[in-house]
Amino acid sequence: MPNRNYSAVVFDLGNVLIPFDYSIMKRRLDEVKAGLGEEFYRFYIDNYETHRNLERGKITTDDFITAMLVKCDGSIDQDTFCRFYSEIFTVNEDVAELLPVLKQKYKIILLSNTNAIHQEYGYKQYSFFEHFDKLILSHEVGAVKPEPEIYKAVEKFTGFPPEEHIFIDDVADYVEGARRAGWDAVQFLNYQQLVNDFKQRRIL
Repeated sequence: MPNRNYSAVVFDLGNVLIPFDYSIMKRRLDEVKAGLGEEFYRFYIDNYETHRNLERGKITTDDFITAMLVKCDGSIDQDTFCRFYSEIFTVNEDVAELLPVLKQKYKIILLSNTNAIHQEYGYKQYSFFEHFDKLILSHEVGAVKPEPEIYKAVEKFTGFPPEEHIFIDDVADYVEGARRAGWDAVQFLNYQQLVNDFKQRRIL
């Protein structure tokens, strides 16, 4: 177990604080046109680099939506696509309730591979965001996890040395990216495991 003095606790968003489920979008598309949900989802996965470029801020939301609507065959308009694409989130309330507790002692940072559509249509209304000192979002930074630049963006904000950061993410590659940056990091599996990891480090 790392013997460190922590100053910043950095959270991923998707599947840590807000689980997401693309089957919700698939069902809604199927209600518009039979089979459209699975057809669109295959297209989306096969063209995942387009999604990645949106997360990097390398393409505009309009260009992304235009590319995705091609597969929707004129069945839905732009606003409907954005809603279907984004209304896929729920909240891990137990994890969210840790934020104000941690904030009493640490800087609390959000670090997410995300995009402006999900932010606007999907999750910006959630009240737990008020606890974060800073949101580091890939489409605003121009880099995605596990690229080194996105971890550096966190350090630039906090002003703390790498070893004073701990990162929580559900994706093993992104956890390893943080460790390569000199951070401590844990892979999120569930709430109780996270609490145990924090207690072992005397963060809680």
